[in-house]
Amino acid sequence: MFLDFGWNGAGAARPALEVLQRQPAEGAATRRTPVVFVHGAFVGAWCWAEHFLDHFAAQGFHGVAPSLRGHGGSEGAGQLQYAGINEFVADLERVVAGLDGPPPVLVGHSMGGLVVQRYLERYPATAAVLMASVPPSGLLPSTWRMLMSDPLLFAQFGLMQGLGPRAVDLDVARRAVFSDHLPEPDLARYARYMQPESQRAIWEMSATAPARPWRVDQAPPMLVLGAEDDALFSVPEAEATARLWQADLAIVPGMAHAMMLEPGWDGVADRLVKWLWARGVR
Repeated sequence: MFLDFGWNGAGAARPALEVLQRQPAEGAATRRTPVVFVHGAFVGAWCWAEHFLDHFAAQGFHGVAPSLRGHGGSEGAGQLQYAGINEFVADLERVVAGLDGPPPVLVGHSMGGLVVQRYLERYPATAAVLMASVPPSGLLPSTWRMLMSDPLLFAQFGLMQGLGPRAVDLDVARRAVFSDHLPEPDLARYARYMQPESQRAIWEMSATAPARPWRVDQAPPMLVLGAEDDALFSVPEAEATARLWQADLAIVPGMAHAMMLEPGWDGVADRLVKWLWARGVR
């Protein structure tokens, strides 16, 4: 489902956003609190529509996944390089403002985890989940690890920025965000959806301290999910995020960076749902 909020035009400060939604399945016990999924870099809301939106709807949650400006089917692709984390937070705020019910549960993956953290500096949430999120140290440690241990992977990220996803070797894409367990047809399909990312947002994730819990008046219950085989962000970095936010921590064994698309995604989704239930989110 695509929703046009009527925010005007390419080049405008408020571009129209693609918003994918799933309502609770018929017969499911309906939860009052919506769940908003925020995608990471190089992708769009499609990554949540593959599995998570339907899964959460079957558990009674209204699931909402926006494509941030310049991503997926949202406007602003021509101005993506000028968009930073604050602009992405503004996109998220506009989507949340249009929802019914209590403040949402926010689930942010990778760059989306940083967007969620910055959102919490300004607005409330019932709960927050950071999946394979940008760690407190930012992108520089990950970038240096990649450059030293896998220079081809580092170079492929540069090619995708400059030439688009068709320039990326599928085996390299697998090493970056997927495990060896992902079937080849799925890998090829997902790779076609990938896109360049805002250079400004990448710079902000590299040059500024991403996590600023001291700016949050009252942090909601938070779960930090790390992936054991994440090639981008290590388990110690996930642990550092959880310590900084005094959050619950779970490391998913045998899972790579793109947890919502990997084989075993349903175990990750069930873990989130059970954590929400344990926290009294209804």
